[in-house]
Amino acid sequence: MSPVKMDGNTLILTLKNGAINLKNNSQMINDLNVFPVPDGDTGSNMYSTMNSGIQSIESLKDESVERVGKALSRGLLMGARGNSGVILSQLFSGFAKSFKDLVTANAVHWVEGMRLGVEQAYGAVINPVEGTILTVAREAAEKALEVAKADSRILEVMEIYLEEARASLKRTPDLLPVLKESGVVDSGGVGMVVIVEGMVAALKGEVYEEEKQKKPKPVKTLKQEDEDVDFGYCTEFIVQLEDPEKFNKDRFVKQLSRLGDSVVVVADEEICKVHIHTEKPGDALNIGQQYGEIANLKIENMTMQHTETLLHSKVNGSGEDTCGHDHGSAFRLDTKKKYGIITVVNGKGLKTMFREMGVSYVIDGGQTMNPSTQDFIDAVKQVNAENILIIPNNKNVFLSAQQASKSIEDKNVIVIPAKTIAQGYASLTMFDASQDVEAAVEEMESLIENVTSGEVTYAVRKTSVNGMKIAKGDFLGIKDGDIVVSEEERFATVKALIDQMVAEESEIITIMYGKDVEKDEVARLTEHIQKTHSALELETIDGQQPIYSYLIAVE
Repeated sequence: MSPVKMDGNTLILTLKNGAINLKNNSQMINDLNVFPVPDGDTGSNMYSTMNSGIQSIESLKDESVERVGKALSRGLLMGARGNSGVILSQLFSGFAKSFKDLVTANAVHWVEGMRLGVEQAYGAVINPVEGTILTVAREAAEKALEVAKADSRILEVMEIYLEEARASLKRTPDLLPVLKESGVVDSGGVGMVVIVEGMVAALKGEVYEEEKQKKPKPVKTLKQEDEDVDFGYCTEFIVQLEDPEKFNKDRFVKQLSRLGDSVVVVADEEICKVHIHTEKPGDALNIGQQYGEIANLKIENMTMQHTETLLHSKVNGSGEDTCGHDHGSAFRLDTKKKYGIITVVNGKGLKTMFREMGVSYVIDGGQTMNPSTQDFIDAVKQVNAENILIIPNNKNVFLSAQQASKSIEDKNVIVIPAKTIAQGYASLTMFDASQDVEAAVEEMESLIENVTSGEVTYAVRKTSVNGMKIAKGDFLGIKDGDIVVSEEERFATVKALIDQMVAEESEIITIMYGKDVEKDEVARLTEHIQKTHSALELETIDGQQPIYSYLIAVE
């Protein structure tokens, strides 16, 4: 198939083939992560984003390229995940603009769309970096524009685009030294090449099929550890406060916390709404009755629900909250508040911590689980407040949050530039809801600037970064995004990392330890900090986060 003009059906065919090729190669792209950490997700994010666009167009039949382009653009923008996904959505959103008022498109329209996409993507990134997907897309479009004519065969022009994209990809290590040191090309650039390869193949008559993934073995019986776990009861109720002035929310939360976990308490001048996972729902109700009358009571047995899930449900990789409810938003009160706060967190203990610090809505995510633009928009809808602050807590989530804020017109949405858990935590420690918006945001941002972020994880492959030789399985100490420590032992790694993070002016250190860290190791680390950095105020938090054994904030 080598047409001079492309109609809507052909456009859909090429895009869908590109998306399938991306999915089939997504794990390979994930493995190209510059840092050898176990959370490479560029391929997954790009595919999830692309698939969102495909879902918005695959039902269209005999439509104009303009109609297809508009639907594709909307789907991509709403489904964008991670920085790579946001950039990809911008590339193809700009691409669709060249089809305005067109029923069919020629080679010039196609390449001009790619150029417009590059222009839009560069504009969406605060500090564009060469040697990335941006460079690959730009150089390929520039080359194709040199040869494209209205009567050119689209396939021939796309092949020239693809040839230059591949050549540009090979040059990325020369533009970005960290790629050369790690011995990889840019992963986002690979994703772009893979998409265009699929599009070109479609015009040649090669329609791809999704490669079958290995399915997990069906669960026929409960494992012993599952039989032994009592998940308790998901308990929700409202307390009509008898004397609101005497109601102490912090004390109430502490009372409930002794009975279980996933405690969420939201109160206004008249009522208090409660959510808790507990084995003793009656005791929770008794505590609530100390402050007023109980209303809207709902109690569900999570142990029975978990059993049903194991026996009959599809495996979804979650496994945290088992009551089947969306606890991200906690409760939505009818009274509009001055502020609402949305954050992105992965880890049961961290979620609880952020909720207790006043967060209105927690989106489950972070590393390897980047929420989409639509996820942020949905969260904003659930928060009844005049001003909504989004705290991404992850650099790979930041662009999606920004894209969502630009799409919302009926609420004042502000994205706080917290790109690590440590920064997000610090920004909330001094948040003052009595301040006006500008003052509150300014203070939060100033706290972010004064915090040093640390992370400890492990290497998934052998490599060289920042002059360090890293072996697979080594533990890595990451300071403000740079790997500064590599050791065989985790305890040695976290000690060395802390020693590099602490400065003379440091006053506070907060250690958030993950689900793989034993309490005795935390005790040893506490002892080390008290001896070596005795002037610091220390707080430890059982974050229960995956992947990262330690998340550290030094202020």
